[in-house]
Parts: sequence; structure tokens; C-alpha cells
Amino acid sequence: MTLLQIRTLRELKESGYQLKTIKDELRDNAIKLLREGIPLFTSIFGYEDTVIPQLEQALLSRHNILFLGLRGQGKTRMARLMTHLLDPYIPIIKDSELNENPLVPPITAHGKQMVEKYGDDLPIDWLPQSERYLEKLATPDVSIADIIGDIDIVKAMNEKLNYNDEKVIHFGMIPRANRCIFVMNELPDLQARIQVSLFNILQEGDLQIRGFKVRLPLDIAFVFTANPEDYTNRGNIITPLKDRIGSQILTHYPHSIEDSKKITRQEANLSNEQQQNISINEIVRDILETIVMLSRDSEYVDKKSGVSTRVGITALENLISCAERRMLLTGDTNTCIRISDFWGIIPAITGKLELVYEGEQEG
Repeated sequence: MTLLQIRTLRELKESGYQLKTIKDELRDNAIKLLREGIPLFTSIFGYEDTVIPQLEQALLSRHNILFLGLRGQGKTRMARLMTHLLDPYIPIIKDSELNENPLVPPITAHGKQMVEKYGDDLPIDWLPQSERYLEKLATPDVSIADIIGDIDIVKAMNEKLNYNDEKVIHFGMIPRANRCIFVMNELPDLQARIQVSLFNILQEGDLQIRGFKVRLPLDIAFVFTANPEDYTNRGNIITPLKDRIGSQILTHYPHSIEDSKKITRQEANLSNEQQQNISINEIVRDILETIVMLSRDSEYVDKKSGVSTRVGITALENLISCAERRMLLTGDTNTCIRISDFWGIIPAITGKLELVYEGEQEG
């Protein structure tokens, strides 16, 4: 019998299935790949000797992670790629809101009722790897109810439940991410009082909702992203929260033109017709990436804002489109990139650079 054919708790126990936390999953699968010499992150370029070794160490340490870096440095992309380090499927109690593990005591009223009703005949489902990733963009209007939970007054009225009944709780995004990777982007934008609500979850792995005595021991791998500019301008990460995040990893822009070209080549959204009918010389790619890299070193560009890798990506798309437009107007069936086409990349650049003006006061 294969794992996916197992449908009851009794069959799961008889199969010898080993219970793991999500951080143990990440660690064990990372160890397996490292021993086999297989790169953990194959579509990230320029981080082979800097960010990726630190990320591998954080995974082996079972840490929650904070990626700190300027915009367009692949922070969210790395978080999303971590899902391939999870097991293909994990067992959950059937119809569980919080992906409850059938091999441990249930944490919700639904889970407790199911265990009491069925015992070892408890029905189980299998949660695929692809559904074990949740992502939230932190904004000033995010509330505790959004990410932690609150009392559902409508449910209480419709089902005539007492407010002391655990069933009236509506769980937020974090409880629903139990046994998953939960990513909070732009963490400094989260209000300080909301950041405080994460203390217990990060340290003890549990939470309480609206004073309910019930404690929910959650199994979550947290990944946070932040921009250093945000620390001082729009908000900050409060010190006790930073203290509870295991590893802080600094990201950076590509150090070489070759790495920049790999990223742009991978991310540029080009149609089949554009790739077939428009040829682009490698020298043209070098010129394009040199423009981007020089802008990062320019005294006229705000260093704290940064020059995103998206500048090179959208500039290449505009460069190709400029040549395509010329080809369509002249009735040609194919063409190549010309130096004159570089004027077409200006709209892709101007909106992404923040300049420093003479006499401008800091802040």
C-alpha cells in the first residue's frame, strides 16, 4: 500500500510513518540533497558563495529566517523555492482547518470530536507540498484578526453558540499555516502591536485568541522579508521580535555581469515570436547589464532605494519590443537589436530609479 492509499489512522500507524515537524522536514531533505551534491536552489544566481550557504545553515539549524535586502534581490523568490524541500505529501485529519497531524493530540474542537468519534478509524487526507505555502504582504492596515484570528459573531448567531464556545473562533492566516511555510513580506510595515502578537508563536510555537484558554501549539516555518530602508523611513522591526528570529540573512545585487545576464535571461517575459524573429548579440546583453550596474554605483542614484534587478528585466523586454515594432513597421520578417533601439529602454528605467538631487535634505 502506498502512502496516498492510506485513509485511516490505523493504516497510518501500521505503515510505520515517521512523525516530523516542518523544520525537521526542511532539515532532513536539505541534508539529503547536500550529501548527494545537488544544489538546493538552482534558479538563484549570484548567491552561490554568499546567501545560499547562510540559508542552508539556517535550514540545518531549524531557524525562522529574515531576508534583509533592497528591492529586487530575490527575497520572496527564495522563500517560495523552499517548498521543494518539503515532503511530497503529509497526512492531516480529514476536513481540518489547521492541517492537524493525526499522530498527535488534536488542537481544535473539530479535531477532538473526530478523534473521539472514530478513534483509530479516524479518516485522514494527504496535503500536497504545493499547498503548504502561505504568503502575506504586511501593510499598516493588517489587523490581529487577519493574521491570528477573532471571534466570528455571525457564526455564533447562526449556530446559536455561546461566546465561550471554541467553535466561534475564526482562525487567521497564521493558524491556517500550521505545518506550512508562512512568509510575511515587508515586515517593518507591520504595526508594532501586531509584531508583538508574533512573540509567542515564534518562541513557544503557540497562540491564544481573544483570551480563550485554549492554546494552539503550531508547527510553522516562518520566513520574513524586509528592506533596510524601511527600518528608518516607514517603520521598524521591534527588537524583541528580531531577537526571536533565528537567522538574519543579508541579500545583495549580482556582483558580475554574467550573473546579471543569467537572471535577466531567466526572468524576461518574451514571446516565442520575439525569440525566433529577433536576434540579440551577447554584446548587447553586456551593454544592457552594464547600464544597470553603473546606475547602482552612480552618485546621482539613491543608494538606500537601490536599483532592482527588474530594471534589467523590463529594459530587455522593451529593447526587444522596440526592435519588434521597427520590424512590423518596415514589413520585415526578422531583425536584430541595434544600438539605436536602446532609446526604447528609457520608459523601463525612469520609474524604477530614485535620484538624489543637489541640495536635497536627507529624509
